[in-house]
Amino acid sequence: MNNPSIFELIHAMDKVNNKLIIEWNKMFNENIGITHILVLAHLREHGKSRPSDIAKALGLAPPSITHLTEKLIKKELAVRVADESDKRVLYLEIMDKGRDLLTKAQKEGKRLRTQLLERLTEEEQLELLRIYTKLL
Repeated sequence: MNNPSIFELIHAMDKVNNKLIIEWNKMFNENIGITHILVLAHLREHGKSRPSDIAKALGLAPPSITHLTEKLIKKELAVRVADESDKRVLYLEIMDKGRDLLTKAQKEGKRLRTQLLERLTEEEQLELLRIYTKLL
């Protein structure tokens, strides 16, 4: 394929991303999306965080993080915590159930990566991530 058009590139990337999402949803039967997992991973790595900081770190719109937060709280994966010095400031904090689900998701994610990306070497997988990151 010499000098692919932008449309061919976008279409190919969409097909790969859609396949990954479909396979993830088939494999991980927890009624929770990939972005929820990313929020939980952020909370585990950074500790309690303001929703606006999570949105910024993940490149999400603030209304999106509100919707994601509600589901995490409803499923008892995270909890809202008020700042001790200023009760108007709310943080989101991961709960033990959220940590357990995140561990399970990461285990399943490794299995999915192995299945779908087995044709690529580990180095090629890292390069693919570098390329996607560079395009952002």
